[in-house]
Amino acid sequence: METINKTLEIIDGFVWGVPLIVLILAGGLLLTIRTGVIQLRKLPLALKWIFDKEDNGDEKGEVSSFGALMTALSATVGTGNIVGVATAVSTGGPGALFWMVVTAFIGMATKYSEGFLAIRFRDFDADGKALGGPFMYIEKGMGPKWKWLARVFAFFGACVGLFGIGTFTQVNGINLAINDFFNRDNSTPITIPGIGSFSIYTVVTSVVIAVVVGLIIFGGIKRITKVSSVFVPVMFVIYLGMCIGLIIFNITEVPRAIAIIVEAAFDPMAVTGGLVGSFFVAMQKGMARGIFSNEAGLGSAPIAAAAAKTNQPVRQGLVSMTGTFFDTIIICSMTGICIVLTGAWQMEGLEGVQITTYAFQTGLPLNDDVTAFLLMTCLTFFAFTSILGWNYYAERCMMYLHPDKPWVVTSFKILYIIAVFIGPYMTVSAVWTIADIFNGLMAIPNMIAIFALSGIIAKETRQFFLERKS
Repeated sequence: METINKTLEIIDGFVWGVPLIVLILAGGLLLTIRTGVIQLRKLPLALKWIFDKEDNGDEKGEVSSFGALMTALSATVGTGNIVGVATAVSTGGPGALFWMVVTAFIGMATKYSEGFLAIRFRDFDADGKALGGPFMYIEKGMGPKWKWLARVFAFFGACVGLFGIGTFTQVNGINLAINDFFNRDNSTPITIPGIGSFSIYTVVTSVVIAVVVGLIIFGGIKRITKVSSVFVPVMFVIYLGMCIGLIIFNITEVPRAIAIIVEAAFDPMAVTGGLVGSFFVAMQKGMARGIFSNEAGLGSAPIAAAAAKTNQPVRQGLVSMTGTFFDTIIICSMTGICIVLTGAWQMEGLEGVQITTYAFQTGLPLNDDVTAFLLMTCLTFFAFTSILGWNYYAERCMMYLHPDKPWVVTSFKILYIIAVFIGPYMTVSAVWTIADIFNGLMAIPNMIAIFALSGIIAKETRQFFLERKS
C-alpha cells in the first residue's frame, strides 16, 4: 500500500504541477479582464437572479435556475469544505487558505463562463432532456474536429465521479466523521477475510449510504434536485451558524489569525518554521483544494447548469458564478479561519475531519459531544448530496460517450453505487490523491475550451448588458 501511495503522490505532483496551475489561473484572469471583472460588478444581480424566475413562457430546460444551482452546490459543498480545507491548512500551512480564496475570486469568472457556455451550446434529446457541459461546447463551439477533446473530457469526467470527488472522498469523509463520533475507542468487531477488521459503524455506513444513493439516482435529475434543494440550504445555514458562533466567541483572536494566514501565504517559514513546506506548497495545496471544493475550471457545474429553464446564457452564467462565492469565499474561508483561530492545524496526530472537529470543540462553548454531533451531521449531508450531484455529472458524461446505449448508463449507475459501498474501506491519503489526479486531468480539456471560446463569452456578455441597459 505504501508503494501505491508514493506512486499516486508522484503522479499527483506531475498533474498538479506549475503548468496546470498556470493554465487555470491564466484562464480565470483572462476571463476576469475580458468580462470587466464581472464577478465583482454583477455579484448583486447574480444573487438576485438566484431566486427570480425567468418567465417568458418558452424556456427550455428541466429544472429552475435555483434547482440547477442547488444541484451544482450539492456536488461542490461537500468534504472539500470541511475535510479538504483542514487537509490544505495542515499540509500547506495557513497560507493555503489565502491562495484558496484568491483562486475562488478568479474562479468566479471561470464559473460564470462555464454556466454561459452550458446554455449557449446545449442540446436536447427527443424527450426534452438537456445534455450540456464542456463536451457539448467543445464539440459545438470549437467545431466537430475537436470532438476527440470532448470525449477526453467526458471520459475523465466519468472517472472523477466514479473514482474521485463523487464517491470515495465523500463517503470516506462520512465514515471518518461517524466513527470519530460513535467509535472513539477504535473497536473493530467485524473482520472481513482478506481485507481487514472494521468497526460496525463502517460496515453499516457503507451499506446504508449505498442503498439510499441507489434509490435517489435512479430517479434522475428531478429527484436529485428535489433532495438537494432541501438539504443544501439547511446544512449551509447550520454550518455557517457554527462558524460564525466560533468566530464571535473568539473575536479578539481574529486579527491575529488573519495576519497569520496572509503572512504564511508569502512567507510560510516565518509562521510554520518549515514544518509544512514552502511558498509553492502553500500555493499548490490552497489552489488544489480550492478547485476541488468549488470546481471552477473543472467543467462539472455547467453539466448541471445546462438543465436550467432559461434561454439566456448570461443569466445562468451569473447564477452559476454564485456557487463559487458561497462554496469557497464563504464556507471554506469560515472553516479555515476557525482552524487557524484555534490552532487546530498545529495539533499532531490529527487529520481530515478530526482537525475541524478539534477546532469547533475548542472554540465553541458547547459540550464536545454536541459539537461533534453537529459537525458530523453537516459533513454527512454535505457529502451525501455531493455523491448525488456527481452521479448526475458522471452519468451525463457517459450519455455523451454512449448516446445510443442506455444500458451503459444503467451499468455505470450500478458501478457508482458499488464505489460508494467500498469508499469507507479506503485510506484517507489514497482517496484524496486519486481525486486530485482526476480533477487535474478533467480540467485540462475544459480550460482549453474556455480559452478558445473566451471571445464569444466576452462579446455576447457585453451585448447582453448593452441591450438590457437600453
